[in-house]
Amino acid sequence: MTPEEKRLDESHQRTRHWKRWGPYLGERQWGTVREDYSPHGTAWEYFPHEHARSRAYRWGEDGIGGISDRHQRVCFALALWNGRDSILKERLFGLTGNEGNHGEDVKEYYFYLDSTPTHSYMKFLYKYPQAAYPYNWLVEENRRRGKRDPEFELLDTGVFEGNRYFDVFIEYAKAAPEDILIKITAWNRGPEESQLDLLPTMWFRNIWSFGGKHGHPKLWRIKDFQVGDRSTAAVVAAEESRYGARWLLAEGTPEMLFTENETNFERVFDFPNATPYVKDSFNDYLLHGARNAVNPAQTGTKCAAHYRERIAPGASVTLRLRLTNIDPHPAGLQASPEASSARVPARPAGGEAAHHTQTANSFGEEFEKTFDMRRGEADQFYAHRFPQERSDDARNVLRQAMAGMLWSKQCFHYDVRTWLEGDPGQPPPPPERRRGRNRDWTHLYNADVISMPDKWEYPWFAAWDLAFHTVALALVDPDFAKEQLVLLLREWYMHPNGQLPAYEWAFSDVNPPVHAWAAWRVYKIEKRVRGRADRSFLERVFHKLLLNFTWWVNRKDPDGMNVFQGGFLGLDNIGVFDRSQPLPTGGHLEQSDGTSWMGMYCLNMLAIALELAREDPAYEDVASKFFEHFVYIAHAINVHGSEGLALWDEEDGFFYDAIHLPGGEQHYLKVRSMVGLIPLFAVETLEPETIARLPGFQRRMQWFLDNMPDFASHVDASQVSPNGVRRLLSLVDRKKMVRILGYMLDKEEFFSPHGIRALSKLHAARPYILAVNGSEYRVDYEPAESRTGVFGGNSNWRGPVWFPPNFLMIESLQKFHHYYGDGFRVECPTGSGRQMSLWDVGAEISRSLTHIFLRAENGRRPLYGSLEKFQNDPWWRDLILFHEYFHGDNGAGLGASHQTGWTGLVAKLLEQTGE
Repeated sequence: MTPEEKRLDESHQRTRHWKRWGPYLGERQWGTVREDYSPHGTAWEYFPHEHARSRAYRWGEDGIGGISDRHQRVCFALALWNGRDSILKERLFGLTGNEGNHGEDVKEYYFYLDSTPTHSYMKFLYKYPQAAYPYNWLVEENRRRGKRDPEFELLDTGVFEGNRYFDVFIEYAKAAPEDILIKITAWNRGPEESQLDLLPTMWFRNIWSFGGKHGHPKLWRIKDFQVGDRSTAAVVAAEESRYGARWLLAEGTPEMLFTENETNFERVFDFPNATPYVKDSFNDYLLHGARNAVNPAQTGTKCAAHYRERIAPGASVTLRLRLTNIDPHPAGLQASPEASSARVPARPAGGEAAHHTQTANSFGEEFEKTFDMRRGEADQFYAHRFPQERSDDARNVLRQAMAGMLWSKQCFHYDVRTWLEGDPGQPPPPPERRRGRNRDWTHLYNADVISMPDKWEYPWFAAWDLAFHTVALALVDPDFAKEQLVLLLREWYMHPNGQLPAYEWAFSDVNPPVHAWAAWRVYKIEKRVRGRADRSFLERVFHKLLLNFTWWVNRKDPDGMNVFQGGFLGLDNIGVFDRSQPLPTGGHLEQSDGTSWMGMYCLNMLAIALELAREDPAYEDVASKFFEHFVYIAHAINVHGSEGLALWDEEDGFFYDAIHLPGGEQHYLKVRSMVGLIPLFAVETLEPETIARLPGFQRRMQWFLDNMPDFASHVDASQVSPNGVRRLLSLVDRKKMVRILGYMLDKEEFFSPHGIRALSKLHAARPYILAVNGSEYRVDYEPAESRTGVFGGNSNWRGPVWFPPNFLMIESLQKFHHYYGDGFRVECPTGSGRQMSLWDVGAEISRSLTHIFLRAENGRRPLYGSLEKFQNDPWWRDLILFHEYFHGDNGAGLGASHQTGWTGLVAKLLEQTGE
């Protein structure tokens, strides 16, 4: 067991709380639904970036490269000023969904370089220009551009020319669960000496202004700490009701600044402030010389250690700090300067025994040794968990993928009832909100550390994204992966009717039901990683998933015909119409993907039930239910649909959505898209030895096959093993699969050099056009950003490559190969004459995806396209961004740039398939 694995075990056993502190601070709290108290849900405008520096947040905090406790009560992050910016850089900047020509978009360059699962070691990089940050230019130029234009990025402004920027590295190493060493190193990459102000900042989330019942926390300056014989450290004491006392030590003699984390009402609302010490005081003090903006008594709820450095070209400066629950002074915590304060007991916070002696030499040799040790332990952990025969480049990609997954955790706080009704002592929310967003989710109470899709662009949990996150996270931290899956099924998340919350913008939206698939995958991954299976976890999620499955059947198959509608289903603009809205034609849509997801859901639940039935025969009955329900769905999608029209078009050899018009007319929407490939995801093999151990299930299955011949034809029994007949459950038979794969593996249709496209390239020359009531609806092949505003326009499923469906496709091909074996071969690519097994086809797709990130023979990464800075510059070329989706022709990264969330699946692909 490596040291990091030992920490994971201690955390699991709750003997030491290694995960109490981590990267749980947000990266964008402004512009979120949580902070929106407008009448009509205009979240971007109600709380814009311009307010963020001056206005106290209600539900969370944000910062650059920051950390917090798991409840986000105590926060730490870095603020910067280059002497030229118009505002203090305390948070990352980007465009709102209404400002960007392709939706919201962060306009900064930052990278998650490393993290262990317990966050015993973490490393973050922020690239800070030395020129004034072009806030207005970015807004105005992107607003000028249209949907057919590329986004205007920070690199395009020229602020990085001549390498005139700082590389600011932020590292954390835990000497103990609540003794956190912090190292900030700033390198001047430019040709001239340049000034940099660094403000490591500690503050409390403001809960006291909103009726919080936990008292008023405080920070105050106490006696400096002597570090050896030659230097000192400034010390700030902190007291907070949940975690007790702790101290921030800042090496050297920085200028210590104090204020309150309170709204600057005068600036934001033109209303007098109750105190001169407000949230943006450091900005006014530093940039405008407002010396009365900071508290001379050096007490407050927000403080910073201000270091002003002049850094020579090619040189660096290093700051060392320590956030600890160990009192640096033998005499104990010193009294607050407030006259009314009593002496606070000098006790270590969180119950950790104060037997550590590191503070005796807080920034000396032991400090550096701890960093070296934690870095080495991180290397050891990843070497143990992942194959080491990969190239250095592949290991770098994998390590940064996992770093991004782990850095993307966030404390997510959102109490919908309180949000709708308002807080004590605050103005009541507008009455329109009672009829607005999320009004049906008043039971929902979020106050947990959750894996975010992207902590800036999508700083909220998303149900189907999270399922994919857990598969990658399970490789390094199965406990956290399981906790995430359980969390969304808890009664304060799941709706009483069984629906899972989609995301904060619309909890009632419908995402693909992949939770059962993720639970089954995480269960098997943990069994392989740890050598033991967690049956109690599987049983726990299974019971809650039964409720969700029933919701799907009752709400999305209203006619009981086993053909499902679903609606949005997470694929944004993939359809002819916005599937989250009523059809402009009237009538309804029967969805190939909705029906296929439910087929897959049935098989996932069947697999779990069969596993649980190995030890408890009671699960055999419910396994029979899912077996039969799947066969009914297979019959419906292939044979008759709900009103006589199957979703399989025999003429084309492809699955399509079918539209049913009010007058009874029905026809296919012949868009060749991922919607027609998703039926391949529903596949499972029943092995004879498994069935033989379950006599109740075996009897019921045999009765069904004997007495339901029309349905039994959907169960393939062509393969045998020494133990008897093997059975394949799949929505597609062998002949249909060959026809579908003919399209999917055609380079002129779905098969790009970088994975399977979401829409066939056929539609570049032959767009699908439908005229309805005098309006034209069309679907064109768009391999890059969306050229329409359908579903916000910031995501595009009309041509690019997306990791989640590609990952599921690879897994499905492996499952088909498991049944059919090497003897079943298909042409890959279509028209090449090269025959491959389905396993090898899956491996080919896997490598096409991983090669997006890997440097090719020409030294270039497809991920970065024509971005020469990332392709050639030695300070950029090994830094990896994990985009939301990828160009359907050249593999360039598109959409959210830090969506390590589901794109972090590349780590799993590198682990299982290699390069």
